[in-house]
Amino acid sequence: MAYLENRIHKLQQLLQKMGLDGLIVTEGYNLRYLTGFKGGTGDGLLVVGLHEARLITDARYQTEYQDQLPEDVSLVITREYYAEAVKTVAEFGIKQLAFEASLSYEIYNYIEELLPADISLDALPGAIESLREAKDEQEITAIKKATQASVKAFNELLNFIKVGQTERQVADELDRLQKKFGGSKPSFDTIVASGYRSALPHGEATDKVIEAGDLVTIDFGYYVDGYTSDVTRTIAMGQIDPELEKIYNIVKEANAEAIDVVKPGIATAEVDRVARLYIEERGYGQYYNHGTGHGAGLNIHEGPVLTVNAGDEVLAGNLLTIEPGIYLPERGGVRIEDDILVTPQGHENLTEGISKELIIIDR
Repeated sequence: MAYLENRIHKLQQLLQKMGLDGLIVTEGYNLRYLTGFKGGTGDGLLVVGLHEARLITDARYQTEYQDQLPEDVSLVITREYYAEAVKTVAEFGIKQLAFEASLSYEIYNYIEELLPADISLDALPGAIESLREAKDEQEITAIKKATQASVKAFNELLNFIKVGQTERQVADELDRLQKKFGGSKPSFDTIVASGYRSALPHGEATDKVIEAGDLVTIDFGYYVDGYTSDVTRTIAMGQIDPELEKIYNIVKEANAEAIDVVKPGIATAEVDRVARLYIEERGYGQYYNHGTGHGAGLNIHEGPVLTVNAGDEVLAGNLLTIEPGIYLPERGGVRIEDDILVTPQGHENLTEGISKELIIIDR
């Protein structure tokens, strides 16, 4: 539990630095990050003071968490989460109290009415999310399990996929393989987009039949030990249009160029610029219509973001997706996405076990 205690301590230091002495944590992923609590938003909350913390939830979670919390986190079982939170705030001696963006306006009003007049209540969005961006050793271990499960599942999928199957059949098979290799659940609906539909950056799997000459974009992420992967590859079903092969090679090089510059201290906008410029210089800039990547971890989309106007900086411990793409309307598209762990010395590609050469399926 030492890693959980360390996370809470970091949050307490941040609160003190900001002139606050308490925070009500209500967002599900943040609750899990700080305490290991696996309930979602609305299943409980955490009151964090400068020297102690308290998880407030109901009897559904009592047996699981009464002996599983960090040493400095107490447990209260009740259905009156917010009334109990106000009692805890008083007990902890909190005067400058903050709340997360996930708190509804209705609940905010309720808490404000219960609080004594000498306790301030202020919004503090994004504080824990910023701490979550740099992964610790426990998180990195889980992420590596998740990415390796995805590598194994995709490579085995290549023995299954063939012309005549539907996108949905391929997605279902990949879901099955992910569970075979340790995945618990998908972090989003698996994307399988073939032919003209591969020009849709987030085209969900349908009953469209995969045909000879199609490009097929497969984008998937699965949880292992609470942390997710996020991988995309585009494959060819036999011989494809020469221009589609051309854009495949451009995207592959843009992906490699962007990965190559990833290191602590570089601006995330610069990583985006490298990939975007490579595609623009080859005449396809107008067909690259999304950011180059994002953070991932407990949630499929976390900070930092890799976009043109991003103000973030790459940190050691970030898990970044690098996912440039080109999408030609009504013809086809290509996206290639890797999961990149930022290390103190540079980076490590956790999904390099899936080839980025154009994979051609001739069956």
